[in-house]
Amino acid sequence: MDEQFTSNIQDDGDARKALAVLRQKRDQLSRDYAAGHLNAAQFNAMYRHYMEKSAIIEKILESNPESEVWRNVAVQGATAFLRERFEARPIYMVVFRRDERSPLLASGKLPQKAARQVHRLLTVIWQSNAWRTGMARKSLGDGMWLLLTIGENALTITVFFMQPSVLQVNKVRDLHADFERANRMALIRNVPAGRMVFPQRALFE
Repeated sequence: MDEQFTSNIQDDGDARKALAVLRQKRDQLSRDYAAGHLNAAQFNAMYRHYMEKSAIIEKILESNPESEVWRNVAVQGATAFLRERFEARPIYMVVFRRDERSPLLASGKLPQKAARQVHRLLTVIWQSNAWRTGMARKSLGDGMWLLLTIGENALTITVFFMQPSVLQVNKVRDLHADFERANRMALIRNVPAGRMVFPQRALFE
């Protein structure tokens, strides 16, 4: 994004056009967020970055319209860093067969506080008489978010650091659906986990 922005400014050489390009970048961020490509933290950090650039350029133009200093502000890119810095990343995953308390697969580690919350959630599910398919997400505090995906024969719990974007949520849902589809008979017949495939591993690869 910043590379294209820099090229636009260098080609034009107009500070007012630089401000217009920044406006376009903010509009694109809004569209990307609406489409689920960004989480809230990514959007806020990148939007703030573009707003700060705009404010500095406007102040330079107001105080010294003939100055070329605004060019240095315009070409300083950081959005790729911000996008990566605030992207949610999975830190823990566990998969259970329906009505079983021993996990089929577990990956990653959780702080003790978060682990207690995950255990409480599992206890509620195990004690419930109803098995409801679907997805749910919950903040665990300390920047961690839990995604619960329940299918017909299994459930997957995934914990992210930072709030996952819509696309990441959809990916977790699709991975669990693929897991149940690929292992349907194995799940029903209580086949050992060693004879199953786990698409969910792709989250950590």
